[in-house]
Amino acid sequence: MKSPDTTTLLELYNVPKAEPLTVENLGESGLLARILPRLKAFDPLLGPGDDAALIAAPGGKFVISVDTLVENQDFRLCWPSGFCSSGFDIGWKSAAQNLSDINAMGAHASSAVISLTLPPTTPVAWVEDFADGFSTAVRELGAIRCAIGGGDLGRGGELSVTAAVTGDLATEKPVLRSGAEPGEVVAVNGVLGVAAAGLALLDSPLTYVEWSEEESALVLGQRRPRPPLAAGPAAARAGATAMMDLSDGLLKDAQRMAMASGVAFDLDTAELSLDLERLKRTSERLQIDPLNWVLGGGEDHGLLATFPQSTQLPVGFRVIGRVKAIEVGVMGPAIYLDGKKPDVAKGYDHFAA
Repeated sequence: MKSPDTTTLLELYNVPKAEPLTVENLGESGLLARILPRLKAFDPLLGPGDDAALIAAPGGKFVISVDTLVENQDFRLCWPSGFCSSGFDIGWKSAAQNLSDINAMGAHASSAVISLTLPPTTPVAWVEDFADGFSTAVRELGAIRCAIGGGDLGRGGELSVTAAVTGDLATEKPVLRSGAEPGEVVAVNGVLGVAAAGLALLDSPLTYVEWSEEESALVLGQRRPRPPLAAGPAAARAGATAMMDLSDGLLKDAQRMAMASGVAFDLDTAELSLDLERLKRTSERLQIDPLNWVLGGGEDHGLLATFPQSTQLPVGFRVIGRVKAIEVGVMGPAIYLDGKKPDVAKGYDHFAA
């Protein structure tokens, strides 16, 4: 099997060596003509073709978020396992992580714009595949109000994808990270640790042909996460006091929310038993503690939220802990596991060594 390091996009897309159809050959106008028809999920008032899109903002205000995926930092074309990611995967992932940020504010996505930085040898087929992945994710994840309004194309030394998404609030005010109060419950919606387990498989010495059906499903969770997009607006309407997207790991994101709210969270590992059980066989095979994935693994893009104790939680949310007052004189993380400070800080950091 060829080393992933020597596999190029041209080889991945079986582009003939003689006169390959690349973005350099086709040019910007020709490339746009290929990909814009693939990005029509829900038409904006004025879509691609002018200098800016026109998007409705019925409430007079909206939320907006932006995220970037960079080759070899946020995704790889090919992995040590021999598995190669498709343009469809990267398009799906870009859509999912941006839609999840809007969801976490208690809003429905209303528009998206995309900027692609492409090496000139990028196959046109990869860009078409990316566009299909982005628009399919918008449709299948349920962001039916989201208009894809265009974006930008640029030339660079590596693949880079930036998407910005706007959203309309489901309630009068957004749900912030800073509203949690002592005595409330901490709840999650979505899976925990699946994307991290999938990443471990992609990075493992096991080749992809050795994966079980269960393991392939975990890898799919890394390649194409499924944020629960109906859950954010539902939580806002139910009275969630604080909420955020679980993108960098449960402990790290819980720490961020607790600090923003000026409280402490005490998480109950017994409430994570279903997540651990889901990962048990793969963790045994790779000899990795599944708790590392559940507590420290990001990119599942579920929701972390707090609710008053008397609240009937919306469908899909489950209690995993309690909100506590910060003890006077206690320093360090505002997160407890089963009443004790965690031994190791877990989670993803873009700039960590």
